[in-house]
Amino acid sequence: MNSPFSLQGKTIFITGASSGIGKETAIAMSRAGATVVITGRNPERLEETFNFLVGDNHIMLATDLTSAEDLLVLVDQLPELDGIVHSAGITGHLPVKFIGEEDISTFFRINYEVPVLLTGRVLKKKKLKNKASVVFLSSIATRYPYFGGALYGSAKAAIEAYSRVLALEMAPKGIRSNCVSPSFVQTPMVEQAGQTISTEVLDKFEKMMPLGFGEPLDVANAIIYLLSDASKWVTGSTMTLGGG
Repeated sequence: MNSPFSLQGKTIFITGASSGIGKETAIAMSRAGATVVITGRNPERLEETFNFLVGDNHIMLATDLTSAEDLLVLVDQLPELDGIVHSAGITGHLPVKFIGEEDISTFFRINYEVPVLLTGRVLKKKKLKNKASVVFLSSIATRYPYFGGALYGSAKAAIEAYSRVLALEMAPKGIRSNCVSPSFVQTPMVEQAGQTISTEVLDKFEKMMPLGFGEPLDVANAIIYLLSDASKWVTGSTMTLGGG
């Protein structure tokens, strides 16, 4: 008897699969039995992820999701899906008095507009099966604000609100929508944040978490749960992964 936590027989599409949490999640999903469709902007790094996938019939589609035309072409190439993982995103730190229109556009374009437009296109093209699962990558920054985090936290809060509405509207088809909300995870994105946040501040954040910073696989395992039949009664929720 198959475990309800297995992804055997499921086809899952994941964005941002060329690095960090997206890369680790793509690999972990393949190990859990899924056929994985990966996308990312950097073809070389995406191919590296693809070579780590376990099993056969996986698909690699290098795409710039910020291009409206490329996004449409991407969706047309997708097979029927049992799940979507929206992992692509950017972070950064900007004090509120320095926020300009271009900054708002940059943060919200990839962290909010892309997953919203992509999900809508997938639904219009009827690429998402009934009883499928959609998972968005949010952030604990929506609940624990930090200096310079106004745009990042706002964009992630917006995607959480969107996910709850999506869960409501798609419930008649059995399609579920949930978010995972991790704290600091050891990824290139956090290393990049270290360029604008002092080591002392990062150390302070780590000491606030009894279990310390997480690893990408910690987030990947939570995502796999939300994609699996083990979570078939979970929708409209946000799972906090904060190390305590």
